[in-house]
Amino acid sequence: MTVRIERLVTSGQFTLDGGTWEVENNVWIVGDEREVIVIDAAHDAEAIARAVDDRRLIAIVCTHAHNDHVNAAPELADRTGASIWLHPDDLPLWKMTHPGRDPDRHLLDGQVIEAAGADLTVLHTPGHAPGAVCLYDPALGTVFTGDTLFRGGPGATGRTYSHFPTIIDSIRDKLLTLPPETKVLTGHGDSTTIGAEAPHLQEWIRRGH
Repeated sequence: MTVRIERLVTSGQFTLDGGTWEVENNVWIVGDEREVIVIDAAHDAEAIARAVDDRRLIAIVCTHAHNDHVNAAPELADRTGASIWLHPDDLPLWKMTHPGRDPDRHLLDGQVIEAAGADLTVLHTPGHAPGAVCLYDPALGTVFTGDTLFRGGPGATGRTYSHFPTIIDSIRDKLLTLPPETKVLTGHGDSTTIGAEAPHLQEWIRRGH
């Protein structure tokens, strides 16, 4: 069966460091007509469950633990029996949103998550958050970058637990080494490609300092 990628946009709030912002998040559903994984369960567990429909949800993979990317994860897990995966370096952020619930599994750099014919390799890409990860499937020609890389540049690094030089290292060493035609599916906003973003690295570095 053919692996497909579905995008669901959900709306809510991002809260950190005493501020709150209205945001729209991309929720990515990857799989076939029998089973799927969800990348970033944002804001609306009911809407995500409707999009999954009668397929088996085997994992909820968190690209990082900012509240707008994980706030619906426990409810979605409870509804579906899926396990929640998070890189352990993001546990302090996770605890801000879900102090009474731990993730079920730890993401590790280089591990491969298999679901419905997709093979998603975990790339630990700290900077936006300490435990930020991207998920790369060479067969799909796609990398899911969360808030690490967007169309137009790196994710924000102006808040607690983030660090600009680190995100630049992550993007240069882990993402811009991927084939240029690789589709970049982001945590917010429009998609791009590695080839479209790679020429701008030095410009981002100048802008960020």
